[in-house]
Amino acid sequence: MIELLVLILIAYVVGSTPTSIIVSKLKYNKDIREHGSGNAGATNIFRTFGWKPALFVTLVDVFKGWLPAYVAGHLNSDSILFNSNPDALMIIAGFAAVLGHTYTVFAGFKGGKGVGTLAGMLIALFPIALPICLLVFIITLIATGMVSLGSMLASSALPVVLFIIEGINPDSQISLTLRIFSLIIPLFIIFTHRSNIKRIMDGTENRFEKARIFKKKSGE
Repeated sequence: MIELLVLILIAYVVGSTPTSIIVSKLKYNKDIREHGSGNAGATNIFRTFGWKPALFVTLVDVFKGWLPAYVAGHLNSDSILFNSNPDALMIIAGFAAVLGHTYTVFAGFKGGKGVGTLAGMLIALFPIALPICLLVFIITLIATGMVSLGSMLASSALPVVLFIIEGINPDSQISLTLRIFSLIIPLFIIFTHRSNIKRIMDGTENRFEKARIFKKKSGE
């Protein structure tokens, strides 16, 4: 039990690293939470400072989710709980990192939406299904300009993609643990995007202008 708690704590601290806040303060001497949407995430970094720092923040946030999940899946301890179910260990560690990003201890438990860190976790858990979910995200972003909608649709596509993969390849051996967790992921993403859902319904949600996605911000 102690080993599992230590694993959760380390994963949470790794996920809690407030990448966007650190970048905004060190590089621009500003607090990203005081600009744009006020969210401490890569999307707000992009809108405020441009695509280069946003890309860096995204890559680090993805890594924060991938690392704990990957390490947990390769532990060789016979005494840690769930040692016979590496998928469960990966989920526990990865989700602890996601919670750390969303409720970071280093910023008053107010972090980002957790999408990037969750994506990193999913790379470790669902390496085959994730590219298809990413395609759903990209198509939605191009069609609507809304990152929030793309994130929700991409996460909702995951259990469907797993079902299709199993139908095409019955030997894919997707565990019951992963199948159940794939149903929980969309619920979490929808929960963290509840304010975005309200803005979408009101027609006030922020949208990316296609022509500006790679446009250099003034003063960058």
